[in-house]
Amino acid sequence: MDIHADLALVAHDGKKDDMISWVEERIDLLRPLSLVATGTTGTRIHAATGLEVTRLLSGPLGGDAQLGAMISEGRLRNLIFFIDPLSALPHDVDVKSLLRLAILYDVRLAVNARSADAVLAALAADSR
Repeated sequence: MDIHADLALVAHDGKKDDMISWVEERIDLLRPLSLVATGTTGTRIHAATGLEVTRLLSGPLGGDAQLGAMISEGRLRNLIFFIDPLSALPHDVDVKSLLRLAILYDVRLAVNARSADAVLAALAADSR
């Protein structure tokens, strides 16, 4: 699968509702973008908004690794990952690997709504 995306959307379980709200409030800005998401997040975004989202595997089942591969191959340059800082995660090593690759390859990275707005603003500026 050779997916290229403008933006990846990921959210831990405790942050999925926040992600859905964030997307709904910015749907007009997101609609023209090529979106990719990990499984459950992508399914919920599509169900709530109707946005076209390429869905990968669930994060713990390989979705984080798929996003990491896209980053390292230059197929993804923007990542919004709503991280739940209060929950212990059994797949923490996968999350750390994804974040490490995003930092290593100088990907625009947001981990909460305010930084996500900055990534979205930068994407809008790129398209002008």
